[in-house]
Amino acid sequence: MSHPAIRLILLSLALIFCATGGDSGFAAGAENRERDRAAILEVLQNQQTSWNRGDVDAFLEGYWHSPELTFSGTSGIARGWDAVRARYKKNYADRDTMGQLEFSGLEFRFLGPDGAMVLGHWHLTRTKGDVGGVFTLVWQRFPEGWRIIHDHTSAEEPSK
Repeated sequence: MSHPAIRLILLSLALIFCATGGDSGFAAGAENRERDRAAILEVLQNQQTSWNRGDVDAFLEGYWHSPELTFSGTSGIARGWDAVRARYKKNYADRDTMGQLEFSGLEFRFLGPDGAMVLGHWHLTRTKGDVGGVFTLVWQRFPEGWRIIHDHTSAEEPSK
């Protein structure tokens, strides 16, 4: 290779190095992912706290307030924020039915800079009998923060 070609390659590499802040962007990307993970986790923790207070409306603040929101479960698909709210109000009409919510086993998968999927388990401790299951939440970043745009929740049969 000629001497000017080597200089051009080195200059190109130096420009890339400066443009990325001295790394390939991996560290910055990982740092952003940790911030995103923490922001989603905060929404989930707020939902759990709201649920355990008996406040379904505050729990629903974690969802996208849109007619395009979807929720799928054993009773089919609910479309739109109003339908999802009505479903929760019908199925969890009082504190005894709501019980105490706990999320566990959370797995995060990012689907690009503004999308994520979270898999996990949910458990309700109730005087009338515990219930639990699994969920898949699809998240999208909006100007107001991360919101659930799709929720697929399934109950599991209690172990005997």
